[in-house]
Amino acid sequence: MALWQGAMDNRGFQQGSFNSFRSSSSDEDLMDIPGTAMDFSMRDDVPPLDGEIEEDRSYNGGGIGSSNRMMDFLEEPIPGVGTYDDFNTIDWVREKSRDRDRHREITNKSKESTWALIHSVSDAFSGWLLMLLIGLLSGSLAGLIDISAHWMTDLKEGICTEGFWFNHEHCCWNSDHVTFEDRDKCPEWNSWSQLIISTDEGAFAYIVNYFMYVLWALLFAFLAVSLVKVFAPYACGSGIPEIKTILSGFIIRGYLGKWTLIIKTITLVLAVSSGLSLGKEGPLVHVACCCGNILCHCFNKYRKNEAKRREVLSAAAAAGVSVAFGAPIGGVLFSLEEVSYYFPLKTLWRSFFAALVAAFTLRSINPFGNSRLVLFYVEFHTPWHLFELVPFILLGIFGGLWGALFIRTNIAWCRKRKTTQLGRYPVVEVLVVTAITAILAFPNEYTRMSTSELISELFNDCGLLDSSKLCDYENRFNTSKGGELPDRPAGVGVYSAMWQLALTLILKIVITIFTFGMKIPSGLFIPSMAVGAIAGRLLGVGMEQLAYYHHDWAIFNSWCSQGADCITPGLYAMVGAAACLGGVTRMTVSLVVIMFELTGGLEYIVPLMAAAMTSKWVADALGREGIYDAHIRLNGYPFLEAKEEFAHKTLAMDVMKPRRNDPLLTVLTQDSMTVEDVETIISETTYSGFPVVVSRESQRLVGFVLRRDLIISIENARKKQDGVVSTSIIYFTEHSPPMPPYTPPTLKLRNILDLSPFTVTDLTPMEIVVDIFRKLGLRQCLVTHNGRLLGIITKKDVLKHIAQMANQDPDSILFN
Repeated sequence: MALWQGAMDNRGFQQGSFNSFRSSSSDEDLMDIPGTAMDFSMRDDVPPLDGEIEEDRSYNGGGIGSSNRMMDFLEEPIPGVGTYDDFNTIDWVREKSRDRDRHREITNKSKESTWALIHSVSDAFSGWLLMLLIGLLSGSLAGLIDISAHWMTDLKEGICTEGFWFNHEHCCWNSDHVTFEDRDKCPEWNSWSQLIISTDEGAFAYIVNYFMYVLWALLFAFLAVSLVKVFAPYACGSGIPEIKTILSGFIIRGYLGKWTLIIKTITLVLAVSSGLSLGKEGPLVHVACCCGNILCHCFNKYRKNEAKRREVLSAAAAAGVSVAFGAPIGGVLFSLEEVSYYFPLKTLWRSFFAALVAAFTLRSINPFGNSRLVLFYVEFHTPWHLFELVPFILLGIFGGLWGALFIRTNIAWCRKRKTTQLGRYPVVEVLVVTAITAILAFPNEYTRMSTSELISELFNDCGLLDSSKLCDYENRFNTSKGGELPDRPAGVGVYSAMWQLALTLILKIVITIFTFGMKIPSGLFIPSMAVGAIAGRLLGVGMEQLAYYHHDWAIFNSWCSQGADCITPGLYAMVGAAACLGGVTRMTVSLVVIMFELTGGLEYIVPLMAAAMTSKWVADALGREGIYDAHIRLNGYPFLEAKEEFAHKTLAMDVMKPRRNDPLLTVLTQDSMTVEDVETIISETTYSGFPVVVSRESQRLVGFVLRRDLIISIENARKKQDGVVSTSIIYFTEHSPPMPPYTPPTLKLRNILDLSPFTVTDLTPMEIVVDIFRKLGLRQCLVTHNGRLLGIITKKDVLKHIAQMANQDPDSILFN
């Protein structure tokens, strides 16, 4: 009878179809066998086909045999035995054990010959070479994306007649007709109204420019969603929730493949250029991980070991953040704090190296044209005062409230998208949101510009050369005595900018909720930072004017003298950006490091820390999950969060299956079942593996065998071993007893048996069981009592139990 039912739709082997190599089970029920011959030589991001798997020379004797013929795995390995199906979880313990065995074998052989020594050295160096290639490829793609997105964003407003491939800034760089006041205008750059109706003045010209802006935005968005829908459905979204799930050991074939990389790179440029409220930073992590996964196939050590490959992906995620923000150290900390599940010290070093190479490559390309690596370079000349921690903490509170509000509303909208007819029309949804965004964005100069340019302007500390309305102070060009900075009473332009920024803040808050999660590449870092930067700039200007007009107040007179420029509004924008980003993602250490690397404002770490910590506290008080964890739970990914604590007093016997009044556990015996018996069990059940016991009466545990390995081994034996029929006895023992003459040859399958499955007793507290699953990366463990097998606990059982204890729907733990 069934013990635990696979919850995932089968992509191959179905009930009753024994000829398939696919398992119909769910990811947590799958258990691969430590010490068995494994082959991970997939050359692409799709499951391996029969005959396409290379021979793995790591098999250790034994095999499928009989008294008439013994198969030698060293000469004839069975393709596919021990490999992983799609939507299954890897076995961390076995993978690490296999890597240690491989390393030990290489080390021992290196003493035998010069060639073996060279092979040992190349094996040790291969990891650093792989990091170098990942950094180079990630940095190159990031530079290409930055340059293309900048050009296509400006394409919505006009074109350069000197060369259509120049964006607005580059077009006017070499112009001889640019004045200081109108340095953004040059005769070489023509708006669409100038090209179409030969004038840029009047209402009709405004309507033409408006129409072309909306038209280009719709075209870019349509191309992006169409390419994603047709060629690479996995290229949509941020990618970080799925990256976290993959790094925890789950397999989603194709998610990090070559088509996903190509389409995501192209559509990311289109999505950013469309003017939607999204960023490219999160998707760049996905792009870098695609680069890492594809390059892993060039090295046997990583191609054939899923755990080692995930170490590479952790380093690739660090490289992705490094090129997204120009923050290599922050990228390493982001990978450690936010996305990685297993992060040994060696991975830390290699992540640092990959982030360094990626940042150097991006700096060499110089996509921003300012010879700087950082995205929003700032130079604040005024130090912050202790009293300013109060408004900084207020910004932290705002960031926490915004983060909690955004997560709840965005998850509610995404759930509505998944459960209603809305999800069936992704193209229409993208076009509608794009049209609304473009129509509302064009009249306001702060929503019309790209979000990165908006943040850069908000971070900027006004100087004599700034022509922005945010810097329109009444006596900006006056000089004061003693070399002090001049007074800065707000002028008409500042007040006008405040109203426009307030409207921009409302639009960004509302439209981002509906944008994130659509079927196009969409990051959340930049929109969240924009919301915080706007709020911070508004508060900063308010504090600045308050200090100017009321410098004699007790809170100002001790440190803000008359005529001094005490408040830096750009600093408030930077702190607000960190607060809102922290409220959404719940990052702390990596967020602060990214922010000061991003801006170059090293002396403002304390304000950033205060705002980031406050936003996390406030957001955690309203909801424990960050946006990525919320999307993991929404999509039903089998992710066991390492940061959460299990505080309930339950035992293993309360969670294991079978429960009381459930059917008995389906097991195999070690020496009394025929091939037909095993085939019948496989056909009538959907389990991904079976415990092997001494006998049904004793229920003494011998080991655990994987369903997929049984199918492959039996089919291989029928094809290649003479005399194996349905009545042949299957032995999981080391030696088979002498058989009477004229009996069918036996089938020895001990080499596919896991002789040391992880077990716990029935009275083990679930708190310990959950820690074991987290720290060892288990997919299942068997439950025993005095050595007798009682039941099984899978990773999905643990997730369902945690959901049930939290009064959530336990059936939501599926891969949707």
